[in-house]
Amino acid sequence: MKELVLATNNIHKLYEIQQLLPSNFKLFTLNDVGIFESIDETGATIEENALIKARYIYQKTGKNVFSDDTGLEVIALGGKPGVHSSRYAGEEGNSQKNIDKLLNELVNETNKKARFRCCIALIWNHKEYLFEGIVEGKITDSPIGNGGFGYDPIFVPDGYDKSFAQMTTDEKNTISHRSIAIKKMVEFLEKL
Repeated sequence: MKELVLATNNIHKLYEIQQLLPSNFKLFTLNDVGIFESIDETGATIEENALIKARYIYQKTGKNVFSDDTGLEVIALGGKPGVHSSRYAGEEGNSQKNIDKLLNELVNETNKKARFRCCIALIWNHKEYLFEGIVEGKITDSPIGNGGFGYDPIFVPDGYDKSFAQMTTDEKNTISHRSIAIKKMVEFLEKL
C-alpha cells in the first residue's frame, strides 16, 4: 500500500483525484494529518506553487505528499490567467467572478484557443518530482453545463463538442490535464 497526503482542501480536486488513484494507494487529506491552515501560493509559476504546497506539508508531517496546481492559459490573453487562475477576479477565489472576468476580456477576440495545464509536485522518500498534464481546447462564449468546478463551464477540449462541465466525472477523468499528470505520477510510483 502506497500512502500519500494530498496537499489540498479543495473537495472537488479531492474527489477527482480519488477516482484516478488505484486501490493500492491510500490517500490522506490535510484534515487527516491535522493541517487546517491555508498555504500561501506565492510562486510565479504553477510548478512553484505545487512545490510550495508539497514542501510545506512535507515539512509539517514528514509524510510522502503530493500537490497540484493548475492554470488556464488563454492564447489571446498572453497565457492569462495562468498561475493566477483561481484568484483571477479577486483574492476570494470566486469561480463565477473569474469566469465573468475572463469572458469579458475575450468579448472582441476571435482566437479562443486555450489550454489547461496541471503540475503535480510529489515528495517521495525525501526526493522531489514534477509531473505535467496538458489538455488543449477553446473557451466558449458563455458557460455551458452544471458539473465540474472552476472554469469547466467555459472550456471545451479539442475533439469534443461539450464543456468539461457537461461531462461526467469519468468522461473528464479520461482526458483532463489533472488526470494526465496523476497517471504519470502513478506510473512512476508503481515502478518503485
